[in-house]
Amino acid sequence: MDPVIVVGAGPVGLTLALALARQEVPCVVLDEGPGKDEPRASRTVVLREDTTALIERLTGVPLDRIGAHWAGWRSVRRKQVMREVFFDGTEPVPLHIAQHELTGALRTALAGEPLVKVAVESRLDGMEQEPSGVTAHTRGPKGTWWRGSYLVGCDGPRSTVRKLQDIRFPGRTAVERHAVAALRTELPWYNEALLHRMPPWRMSGPSAGEVTARPLPDGVWRLDWLLPPGKDLVTPELLLTRIRETLAGWSGGTTPPYELLDTGVHTVHHRLARRWRADRVFLAGDAAHLHGSLGTHGLDEGLRDADNLAWKLALAWHHGPHEALLDSYQTERRAIVAARLRAADQALPLLRGGGGLRSYVPGSARGHDSLLTDGHLGHGQLGAPGAYADSPLAPPPLEGEVPVRTSPGSSVIDVRVTAEDGTFVRLRDRLGRGALLVVLIAPGTGVWERRHWVSAGIMPQLAAAVTALPHHAELLVAETYPGAAAHTVLLVRPDGHLVTALGGVRPADLYTAAEAALGGPVKAQAEAGATAGSR
Repeated sequence: MDPVIVVGAGPVGLTLALALARQEVPCVVLDEGPGKDEPRASRTVVLREDTTALIERLTGVPLDRIGAHWAGWRSVRRKQVMREVFFDGTEPVPLHIAQHELTGALRTALAGEPLVKVAVESRLDGMEQEPSGVTAHTRGPKGTWWRGSYLVGCDGPRSTVRKLQDIRFPGRTAVERHAVAALRTELPWYNEALLHRMPPWRMSGPSAGEVTARPLPDGVWRLDWLLPPGKDLVTPELLLTRIRETLAGWSGGTTPPYELLDTGVHTVHHRLARRWRADRVFLAGDAAHLHGSLGTHGLDEGLRDADNLAWKLALAWHHGPHEALLDSYQTERRAIVAARLRAADQALPLLRGGGGLRSYVPGSARGHDSLLTDGHLGHGQLGAPGAYADSPLAPPPLEGEVPVRTSPGSSVIDVRVTAEDGTFVRLRDRLGRGALLVVLIAPGTGVWERRHWVSAGIMPQLAAAVTALPHHAELLVAETYPGAAAHTVLLVRPDGHLVTALGGVRPADLYTAAEAALGGPVKAQAEAGATAGSR
């Protein structure tokens, strides 16, 4: 069968190609550039804990070697500390990393992957679809035709794939603008990110009264100054003055020594593609959605697109048409991003309007701070990872379903599990292999070798039920899981989202839930595929 064509070699495209290769699906990555990324210290990304784990699992690189986990977060208004958060291991810690470091780790992993071919200096300029596949044409020094089973456009905001498929991309332009600088200096606090609203010192030039400082490795900081609406020019001289004023304000009036590494202007747009699938063509990342105002992290959502799509494409590539499963990619991911955009659009007039929240609710400066903190730290409607609660892959109500800390459709909590070979691993380490995961909660098993309990109690019955599932599944055992009683059985999708939790071994319920998670009965999938092929 033909490989999957991935258009675009940014973080989302490279992640998708690696995720597919890990599930034994060959890929061609069309990279319009030379195959390497220009180092830009001011172009950085913030990843949530589970997306950091995704990249580490795919690349084998501990990202804290090339990025920085924040020690804490502080929000200050004028001279008053409004909120402090210290990351002591009890909650997810954001990771701040330069984008070229992230893509470098992904490219290095791809260089050793025989199932992936990266075609450099290959810019897509045409494509054709037919029932059995996709043909793409590239221009460049080695312009040629490429044949693929599916094609995924990860080619950014000006996506050629989206334009060739005539998919609308409505939304808002320049929702926010920030002047950005990356510099090496020593600030009065260590490794804590800072949001400073309405700083008490005078700022030269246009300013909306908000500056963010986020640490990177080796004493480097990224500083962002929110700019007022409009198209005021940010000159190098003005930015240098702004840097000196800000550093002096934080350091008691004297500007500390600093080394300026990079500058830029970051403009945030809000856009959402009408469709994310057109038969065998898909959109992901910035080609499908643009957001990032109020501290939210657009690339993090793009990586979640890749994680969601990879196992579905892999299953269709290996086992034939699974139309309901492939359709669920758009349904699940577009709903999450649309909700994020709605929340930001509702908050923007309050947070960026003339009177702010104080015009609406007495004493609501702290409410203002909470909303902004949510975006930066990945909490609440603005920032928390989305759950596929209303997914078309959700099973019908099951008699044996029981509640656990994780609601169906949400990402599972990472716990230690015993694998089928008897080794202790983390649950997240077993994701992304194309298999469903069945996790039995069995207290006490961690102190005994697997051979002592694998044939005891309910294990044989559960093992038989797992073997009978409509798709390959791996049986794991955990001593505990938050909110789960002994003998609870969790069914987890390959991308780490909980399908259901069952009280005990219930083969019929487990089969029904697994079948739903794959998009429905195999017979219905085949009929849907035949219908799609006749279009």
